[in-house]
Amino acid sequence: MKKLLYIVLVICTLVSLAACGGKPKEEAATTTAAGFKPALDTKKSCKITVAGSYDNFEALEAEFDRFNEIYPNVQLSYVKLDDYNNVLATALESNEKPNIFFSYTWMIGNEQYEPVVANMENLSDPAIGLNLDSIRPGLINRNADGSVLLVPVFSRTYGMLVNNDLFKKEGLSVPTTLTELMSVIDAFRGKGYANPMMGYSIKSTTSTLMNTIAYPLFVATLSENPEALALANALDPAAGESMRPALETMERLIRDASIDLDECDKIEDNYTKVILRFFEGDVPMMVCTADTVSGTKKRESQSEAFTKTPFNYTFSPIPMTDKGGYFIDSPSIEFSVNKNCNDLDMTNEFMRFLITSEELNRMASVKRLVTPTTDLSLDSVYAPFAQVPADRIISPEVLGITDQLTVQIRQAAHQVGRGELTVDEAVAMYGSFK
Repeated sequence: MKKLLYIVLVICTLVSLAACGGKPKEEAATTTAAGFKPALDTKKSCKITVAGSYDNFEALEAEFDRFNEIYPNVQLSYVKLDDYNNVLATALESNEKPNIFFSYTWMIGNEQYEPVVANMENLSDPAIGLNLDSIRPGLINRNADGSVLLVPVFSRTYGMLVNNDLFKKEGLSVPTTLTELMSVIDAFRGKGYANPMMGYSIKSTTSTLMNTIAYPLFVATLSENPEALALANALDPAAGESMRPALETMERLIRDASIDLDECDKIEDNYTKVILRFFEGDVPMMVCTADTVSGTKKRESQSEAFTKTPFNYTFSPIPMTDKGGYFIDSPSIEFSVNKNCNDLDMTNEFMRFLITSEELNRMASVKRLVTPTTDLSLDSVYAPFAQVPADRIISPEVLGITDQLTVQIRQAAHQVGRGELTVDEAVAMYGSFK
């Protein structure tokens, strides 16, 4: 009887397993992505290529694998185009034309990129079915006719990496106002910290801590004055006065907080070297962008100092006023679809899969960039930005900030910060910076 009972149990178990394994692959795959259901034949075979400027894109390749759970016969690949901005138009017309490509808001209206824009599909077409409601409205750029030619997959902002363990050790709180920031810098200096605040400031480039500090306050100033914004976009010298609050505050922070630019100059790039310097563990605050923060997770193991003595860190707004800091919410990487590509239907199907809260959040988590979705389910390192009130969240693309305008503040901030120009001189030169 015991043997008979054992045999019966084995048979029942095998039957049960067979029933679970017998579920069609296509049906099982439809549950892998919440809110997404395939609209095409899941057995269809084709190739889809995404072209961009990244050396590699592991987060996107992980999405390829997830899409293949639903469409196993679709071959997806990512390719880097050298000299991306200059060769993109040619690539879109070639025999090996990409289906999807990196795109940027500044391409719209730029004569040089008219051939690129001409190949962009209108992604707001209801027939495509992209869930644009999953993306924060401030990140979506629309043409005059309401068309959406680019959709963000990552967003960026400006701030500072904070070593929370140092603040805790010294009994200090992370500053939320400019007064608190200046006080905390003095306190750290009094406790023997040579560089309470650092950042990349090398002389040969303007993509430095000066712009990271000044740009948010300049944009905030323009957001309160539409007439000044129009002048600034037109590169009218009269708009220079709108730079003054940002330049004066930035100069004060560098001068009064005694940020050692010579020490900052030893940081050789605004990505790996900034991160590794911060991971040395003796810098309470490191000025940078979220693009820099994206590399922190991978470089924790590359830092001998951090490996020996790990610490808790977050990314916070720089409090440039006594009301607090700003969340400048801008797209980092955007995707466009080549409307003249092969297999356009499956290309749009992949985009429909990718532009969901689940997949965008997943990619942001892997890449450690700010998610563009409306739920703002940020990586814990970005938690301080989730606390920024709505009236201090600014979307430059919604305001209509142009690339030429950003050149003016970037150049002015760098030269004022390095003592090459006074604030008055920089204000008078608005519109002439190249």
